[in-house]
Amino acid sequence: MLSTSQTPHSHGARSHGLWEATAPVAPATSALQGHVSTDIVIVGGGYTGMSCALHLAEAGRRVVLLEGKEIGFGGAGRNVGLINAGLWLAPDDVSAALGPDHGERLLKLLGEGPAEVMALIDRHGIDCELERNGTLHCAVGSAGLAEIKEREAQWQRRGAPVRVLDATETAARLGTSAYLGALHDARAGTLQPLAYARGLATAVINAGATLHTASPVTTAARKGDRWHLTTPGGTIDADWVVVATDAYSTGPWQMVRTEQVHLPYFNLATQPLGSDLLRKILPGREGVWDTKTILSSFRLDRAGRLVFGSVGALRNSGTAIHKAWARRALSRLYPELGDITFEHEWHGQIGMTSDALPRFHTFGPNAVGFSGYNGRGIAPGTVFGRELALLISGEKSYADLPLPVSDVTPAPFRRSREAWYEAGAQIAHLI
Repeated sequence: MLSTSQTPHSHGARSHGLWEATAPVAPATSALQGHVSTDIVIVGGGYTGMSCALHLAEAGRRVVLLEGKEIGFGGAGRNVGLINAGLWLAPDDVSAALGPDHGERLLKLLGEGPAEVMALIDRHGIDCELERNGTLHCAVGSAGLAEIKEREAQWQRRGAPVRVLDATETAARLGTSAYLGALHDARAGTLQPLAYARGLATAVINAGATLHTASPVTTAARKGDRWHLTTPGGTIDADWVVVATDAYSTGPWQMVRTEQVHLPYFNLATQPLGSDLLRKILPGREGVWDTKTILSSFRLDRAGRLVFGSVGALRNSGTAIHKAWARRALSRLYPELGDITFEHEWHGQIGMTSDALPRFHTFGPNAVGFSGYNGRGIAPGTVFGRELALLISGEKSYADLPLPVSDVTPAPFRRSREAWYEAGAQIAHLI
């Protein structure tokens, strides 16, 4: 069998960047060959699929997971690595959109999401550079300060350990006086995202499930009272299908992709900073993002590299534009960095739904999936995977889930909007 971490990336050098360079080796996997029969087949090797497989296997169910490329190939292996609680939307907006029952249930689940991620990491000994010191949502200008104060009030009404820091404390935590304040969320943290995905994969295998990589599903249909799936190398029959492909969906569940507008996001990583700089810049190693519409995010990795990202794709003219902008932006935040050199660069796609809320879909009898994470994948993916396992095990009903069943609705003008996001980010960073 071939370890996925030892296969050359056919998808380009800018896909996983620093995370590929520093993640532990992936567990050995192989493509599906021949015919297999199982209880549950899970399609997609990201956080949702892996979490679902792990919880089902631990419950004694026969599980096979099919990943079209490599473990953590999609958003799970490319994201910034912030273990956020909640969603992009403010809590009151979530409750208003979904109604008080589903809304508050979802907020409670996702508010506890980072703790679930950290518990899984501890329980399975996953080496993924976990930091537990929270995140900082930084206020740009008076409007940004008003926004984070309102978020603070809404979360505190729900008992969450969040607090707005004044400009002085914010500067002490960040090492820059660029922001008027910051909302500190003590529930949150950071990790190495690809390492977390690979660690979950190892835990899944140890729990008794089977993982196949390089096994894209090409067809899926009901045969009698079971599902029948095909891949280039084999076939599989199962009682249940979990669709966990989200923004990178292809094949039979391409419709999950079409209801999302892809927002490109890139990250750049500096060389490891020296000890003097690390005493000043993010000494608590919190994850950071700001309130701008075209936001910036930054954090440190274990070796002390500063990982800095924003909206945009590192391809064509975007590569030079975004890297030049990042140097200027970092120089304003931290002039002491001097001549900034980036060791690693990579980008991926965030799947955005029309209302910035995730979706729960059914794709036929005993075929289910969550999708539409809108840039919040680590904790939601982990807990949504567990929710699907509880549903399949009969411990929860459809009515108990955090989201109602919804139809798949294609996003209007999707391709033109995606082109505009990519071009618009270049224009914004150029000027």
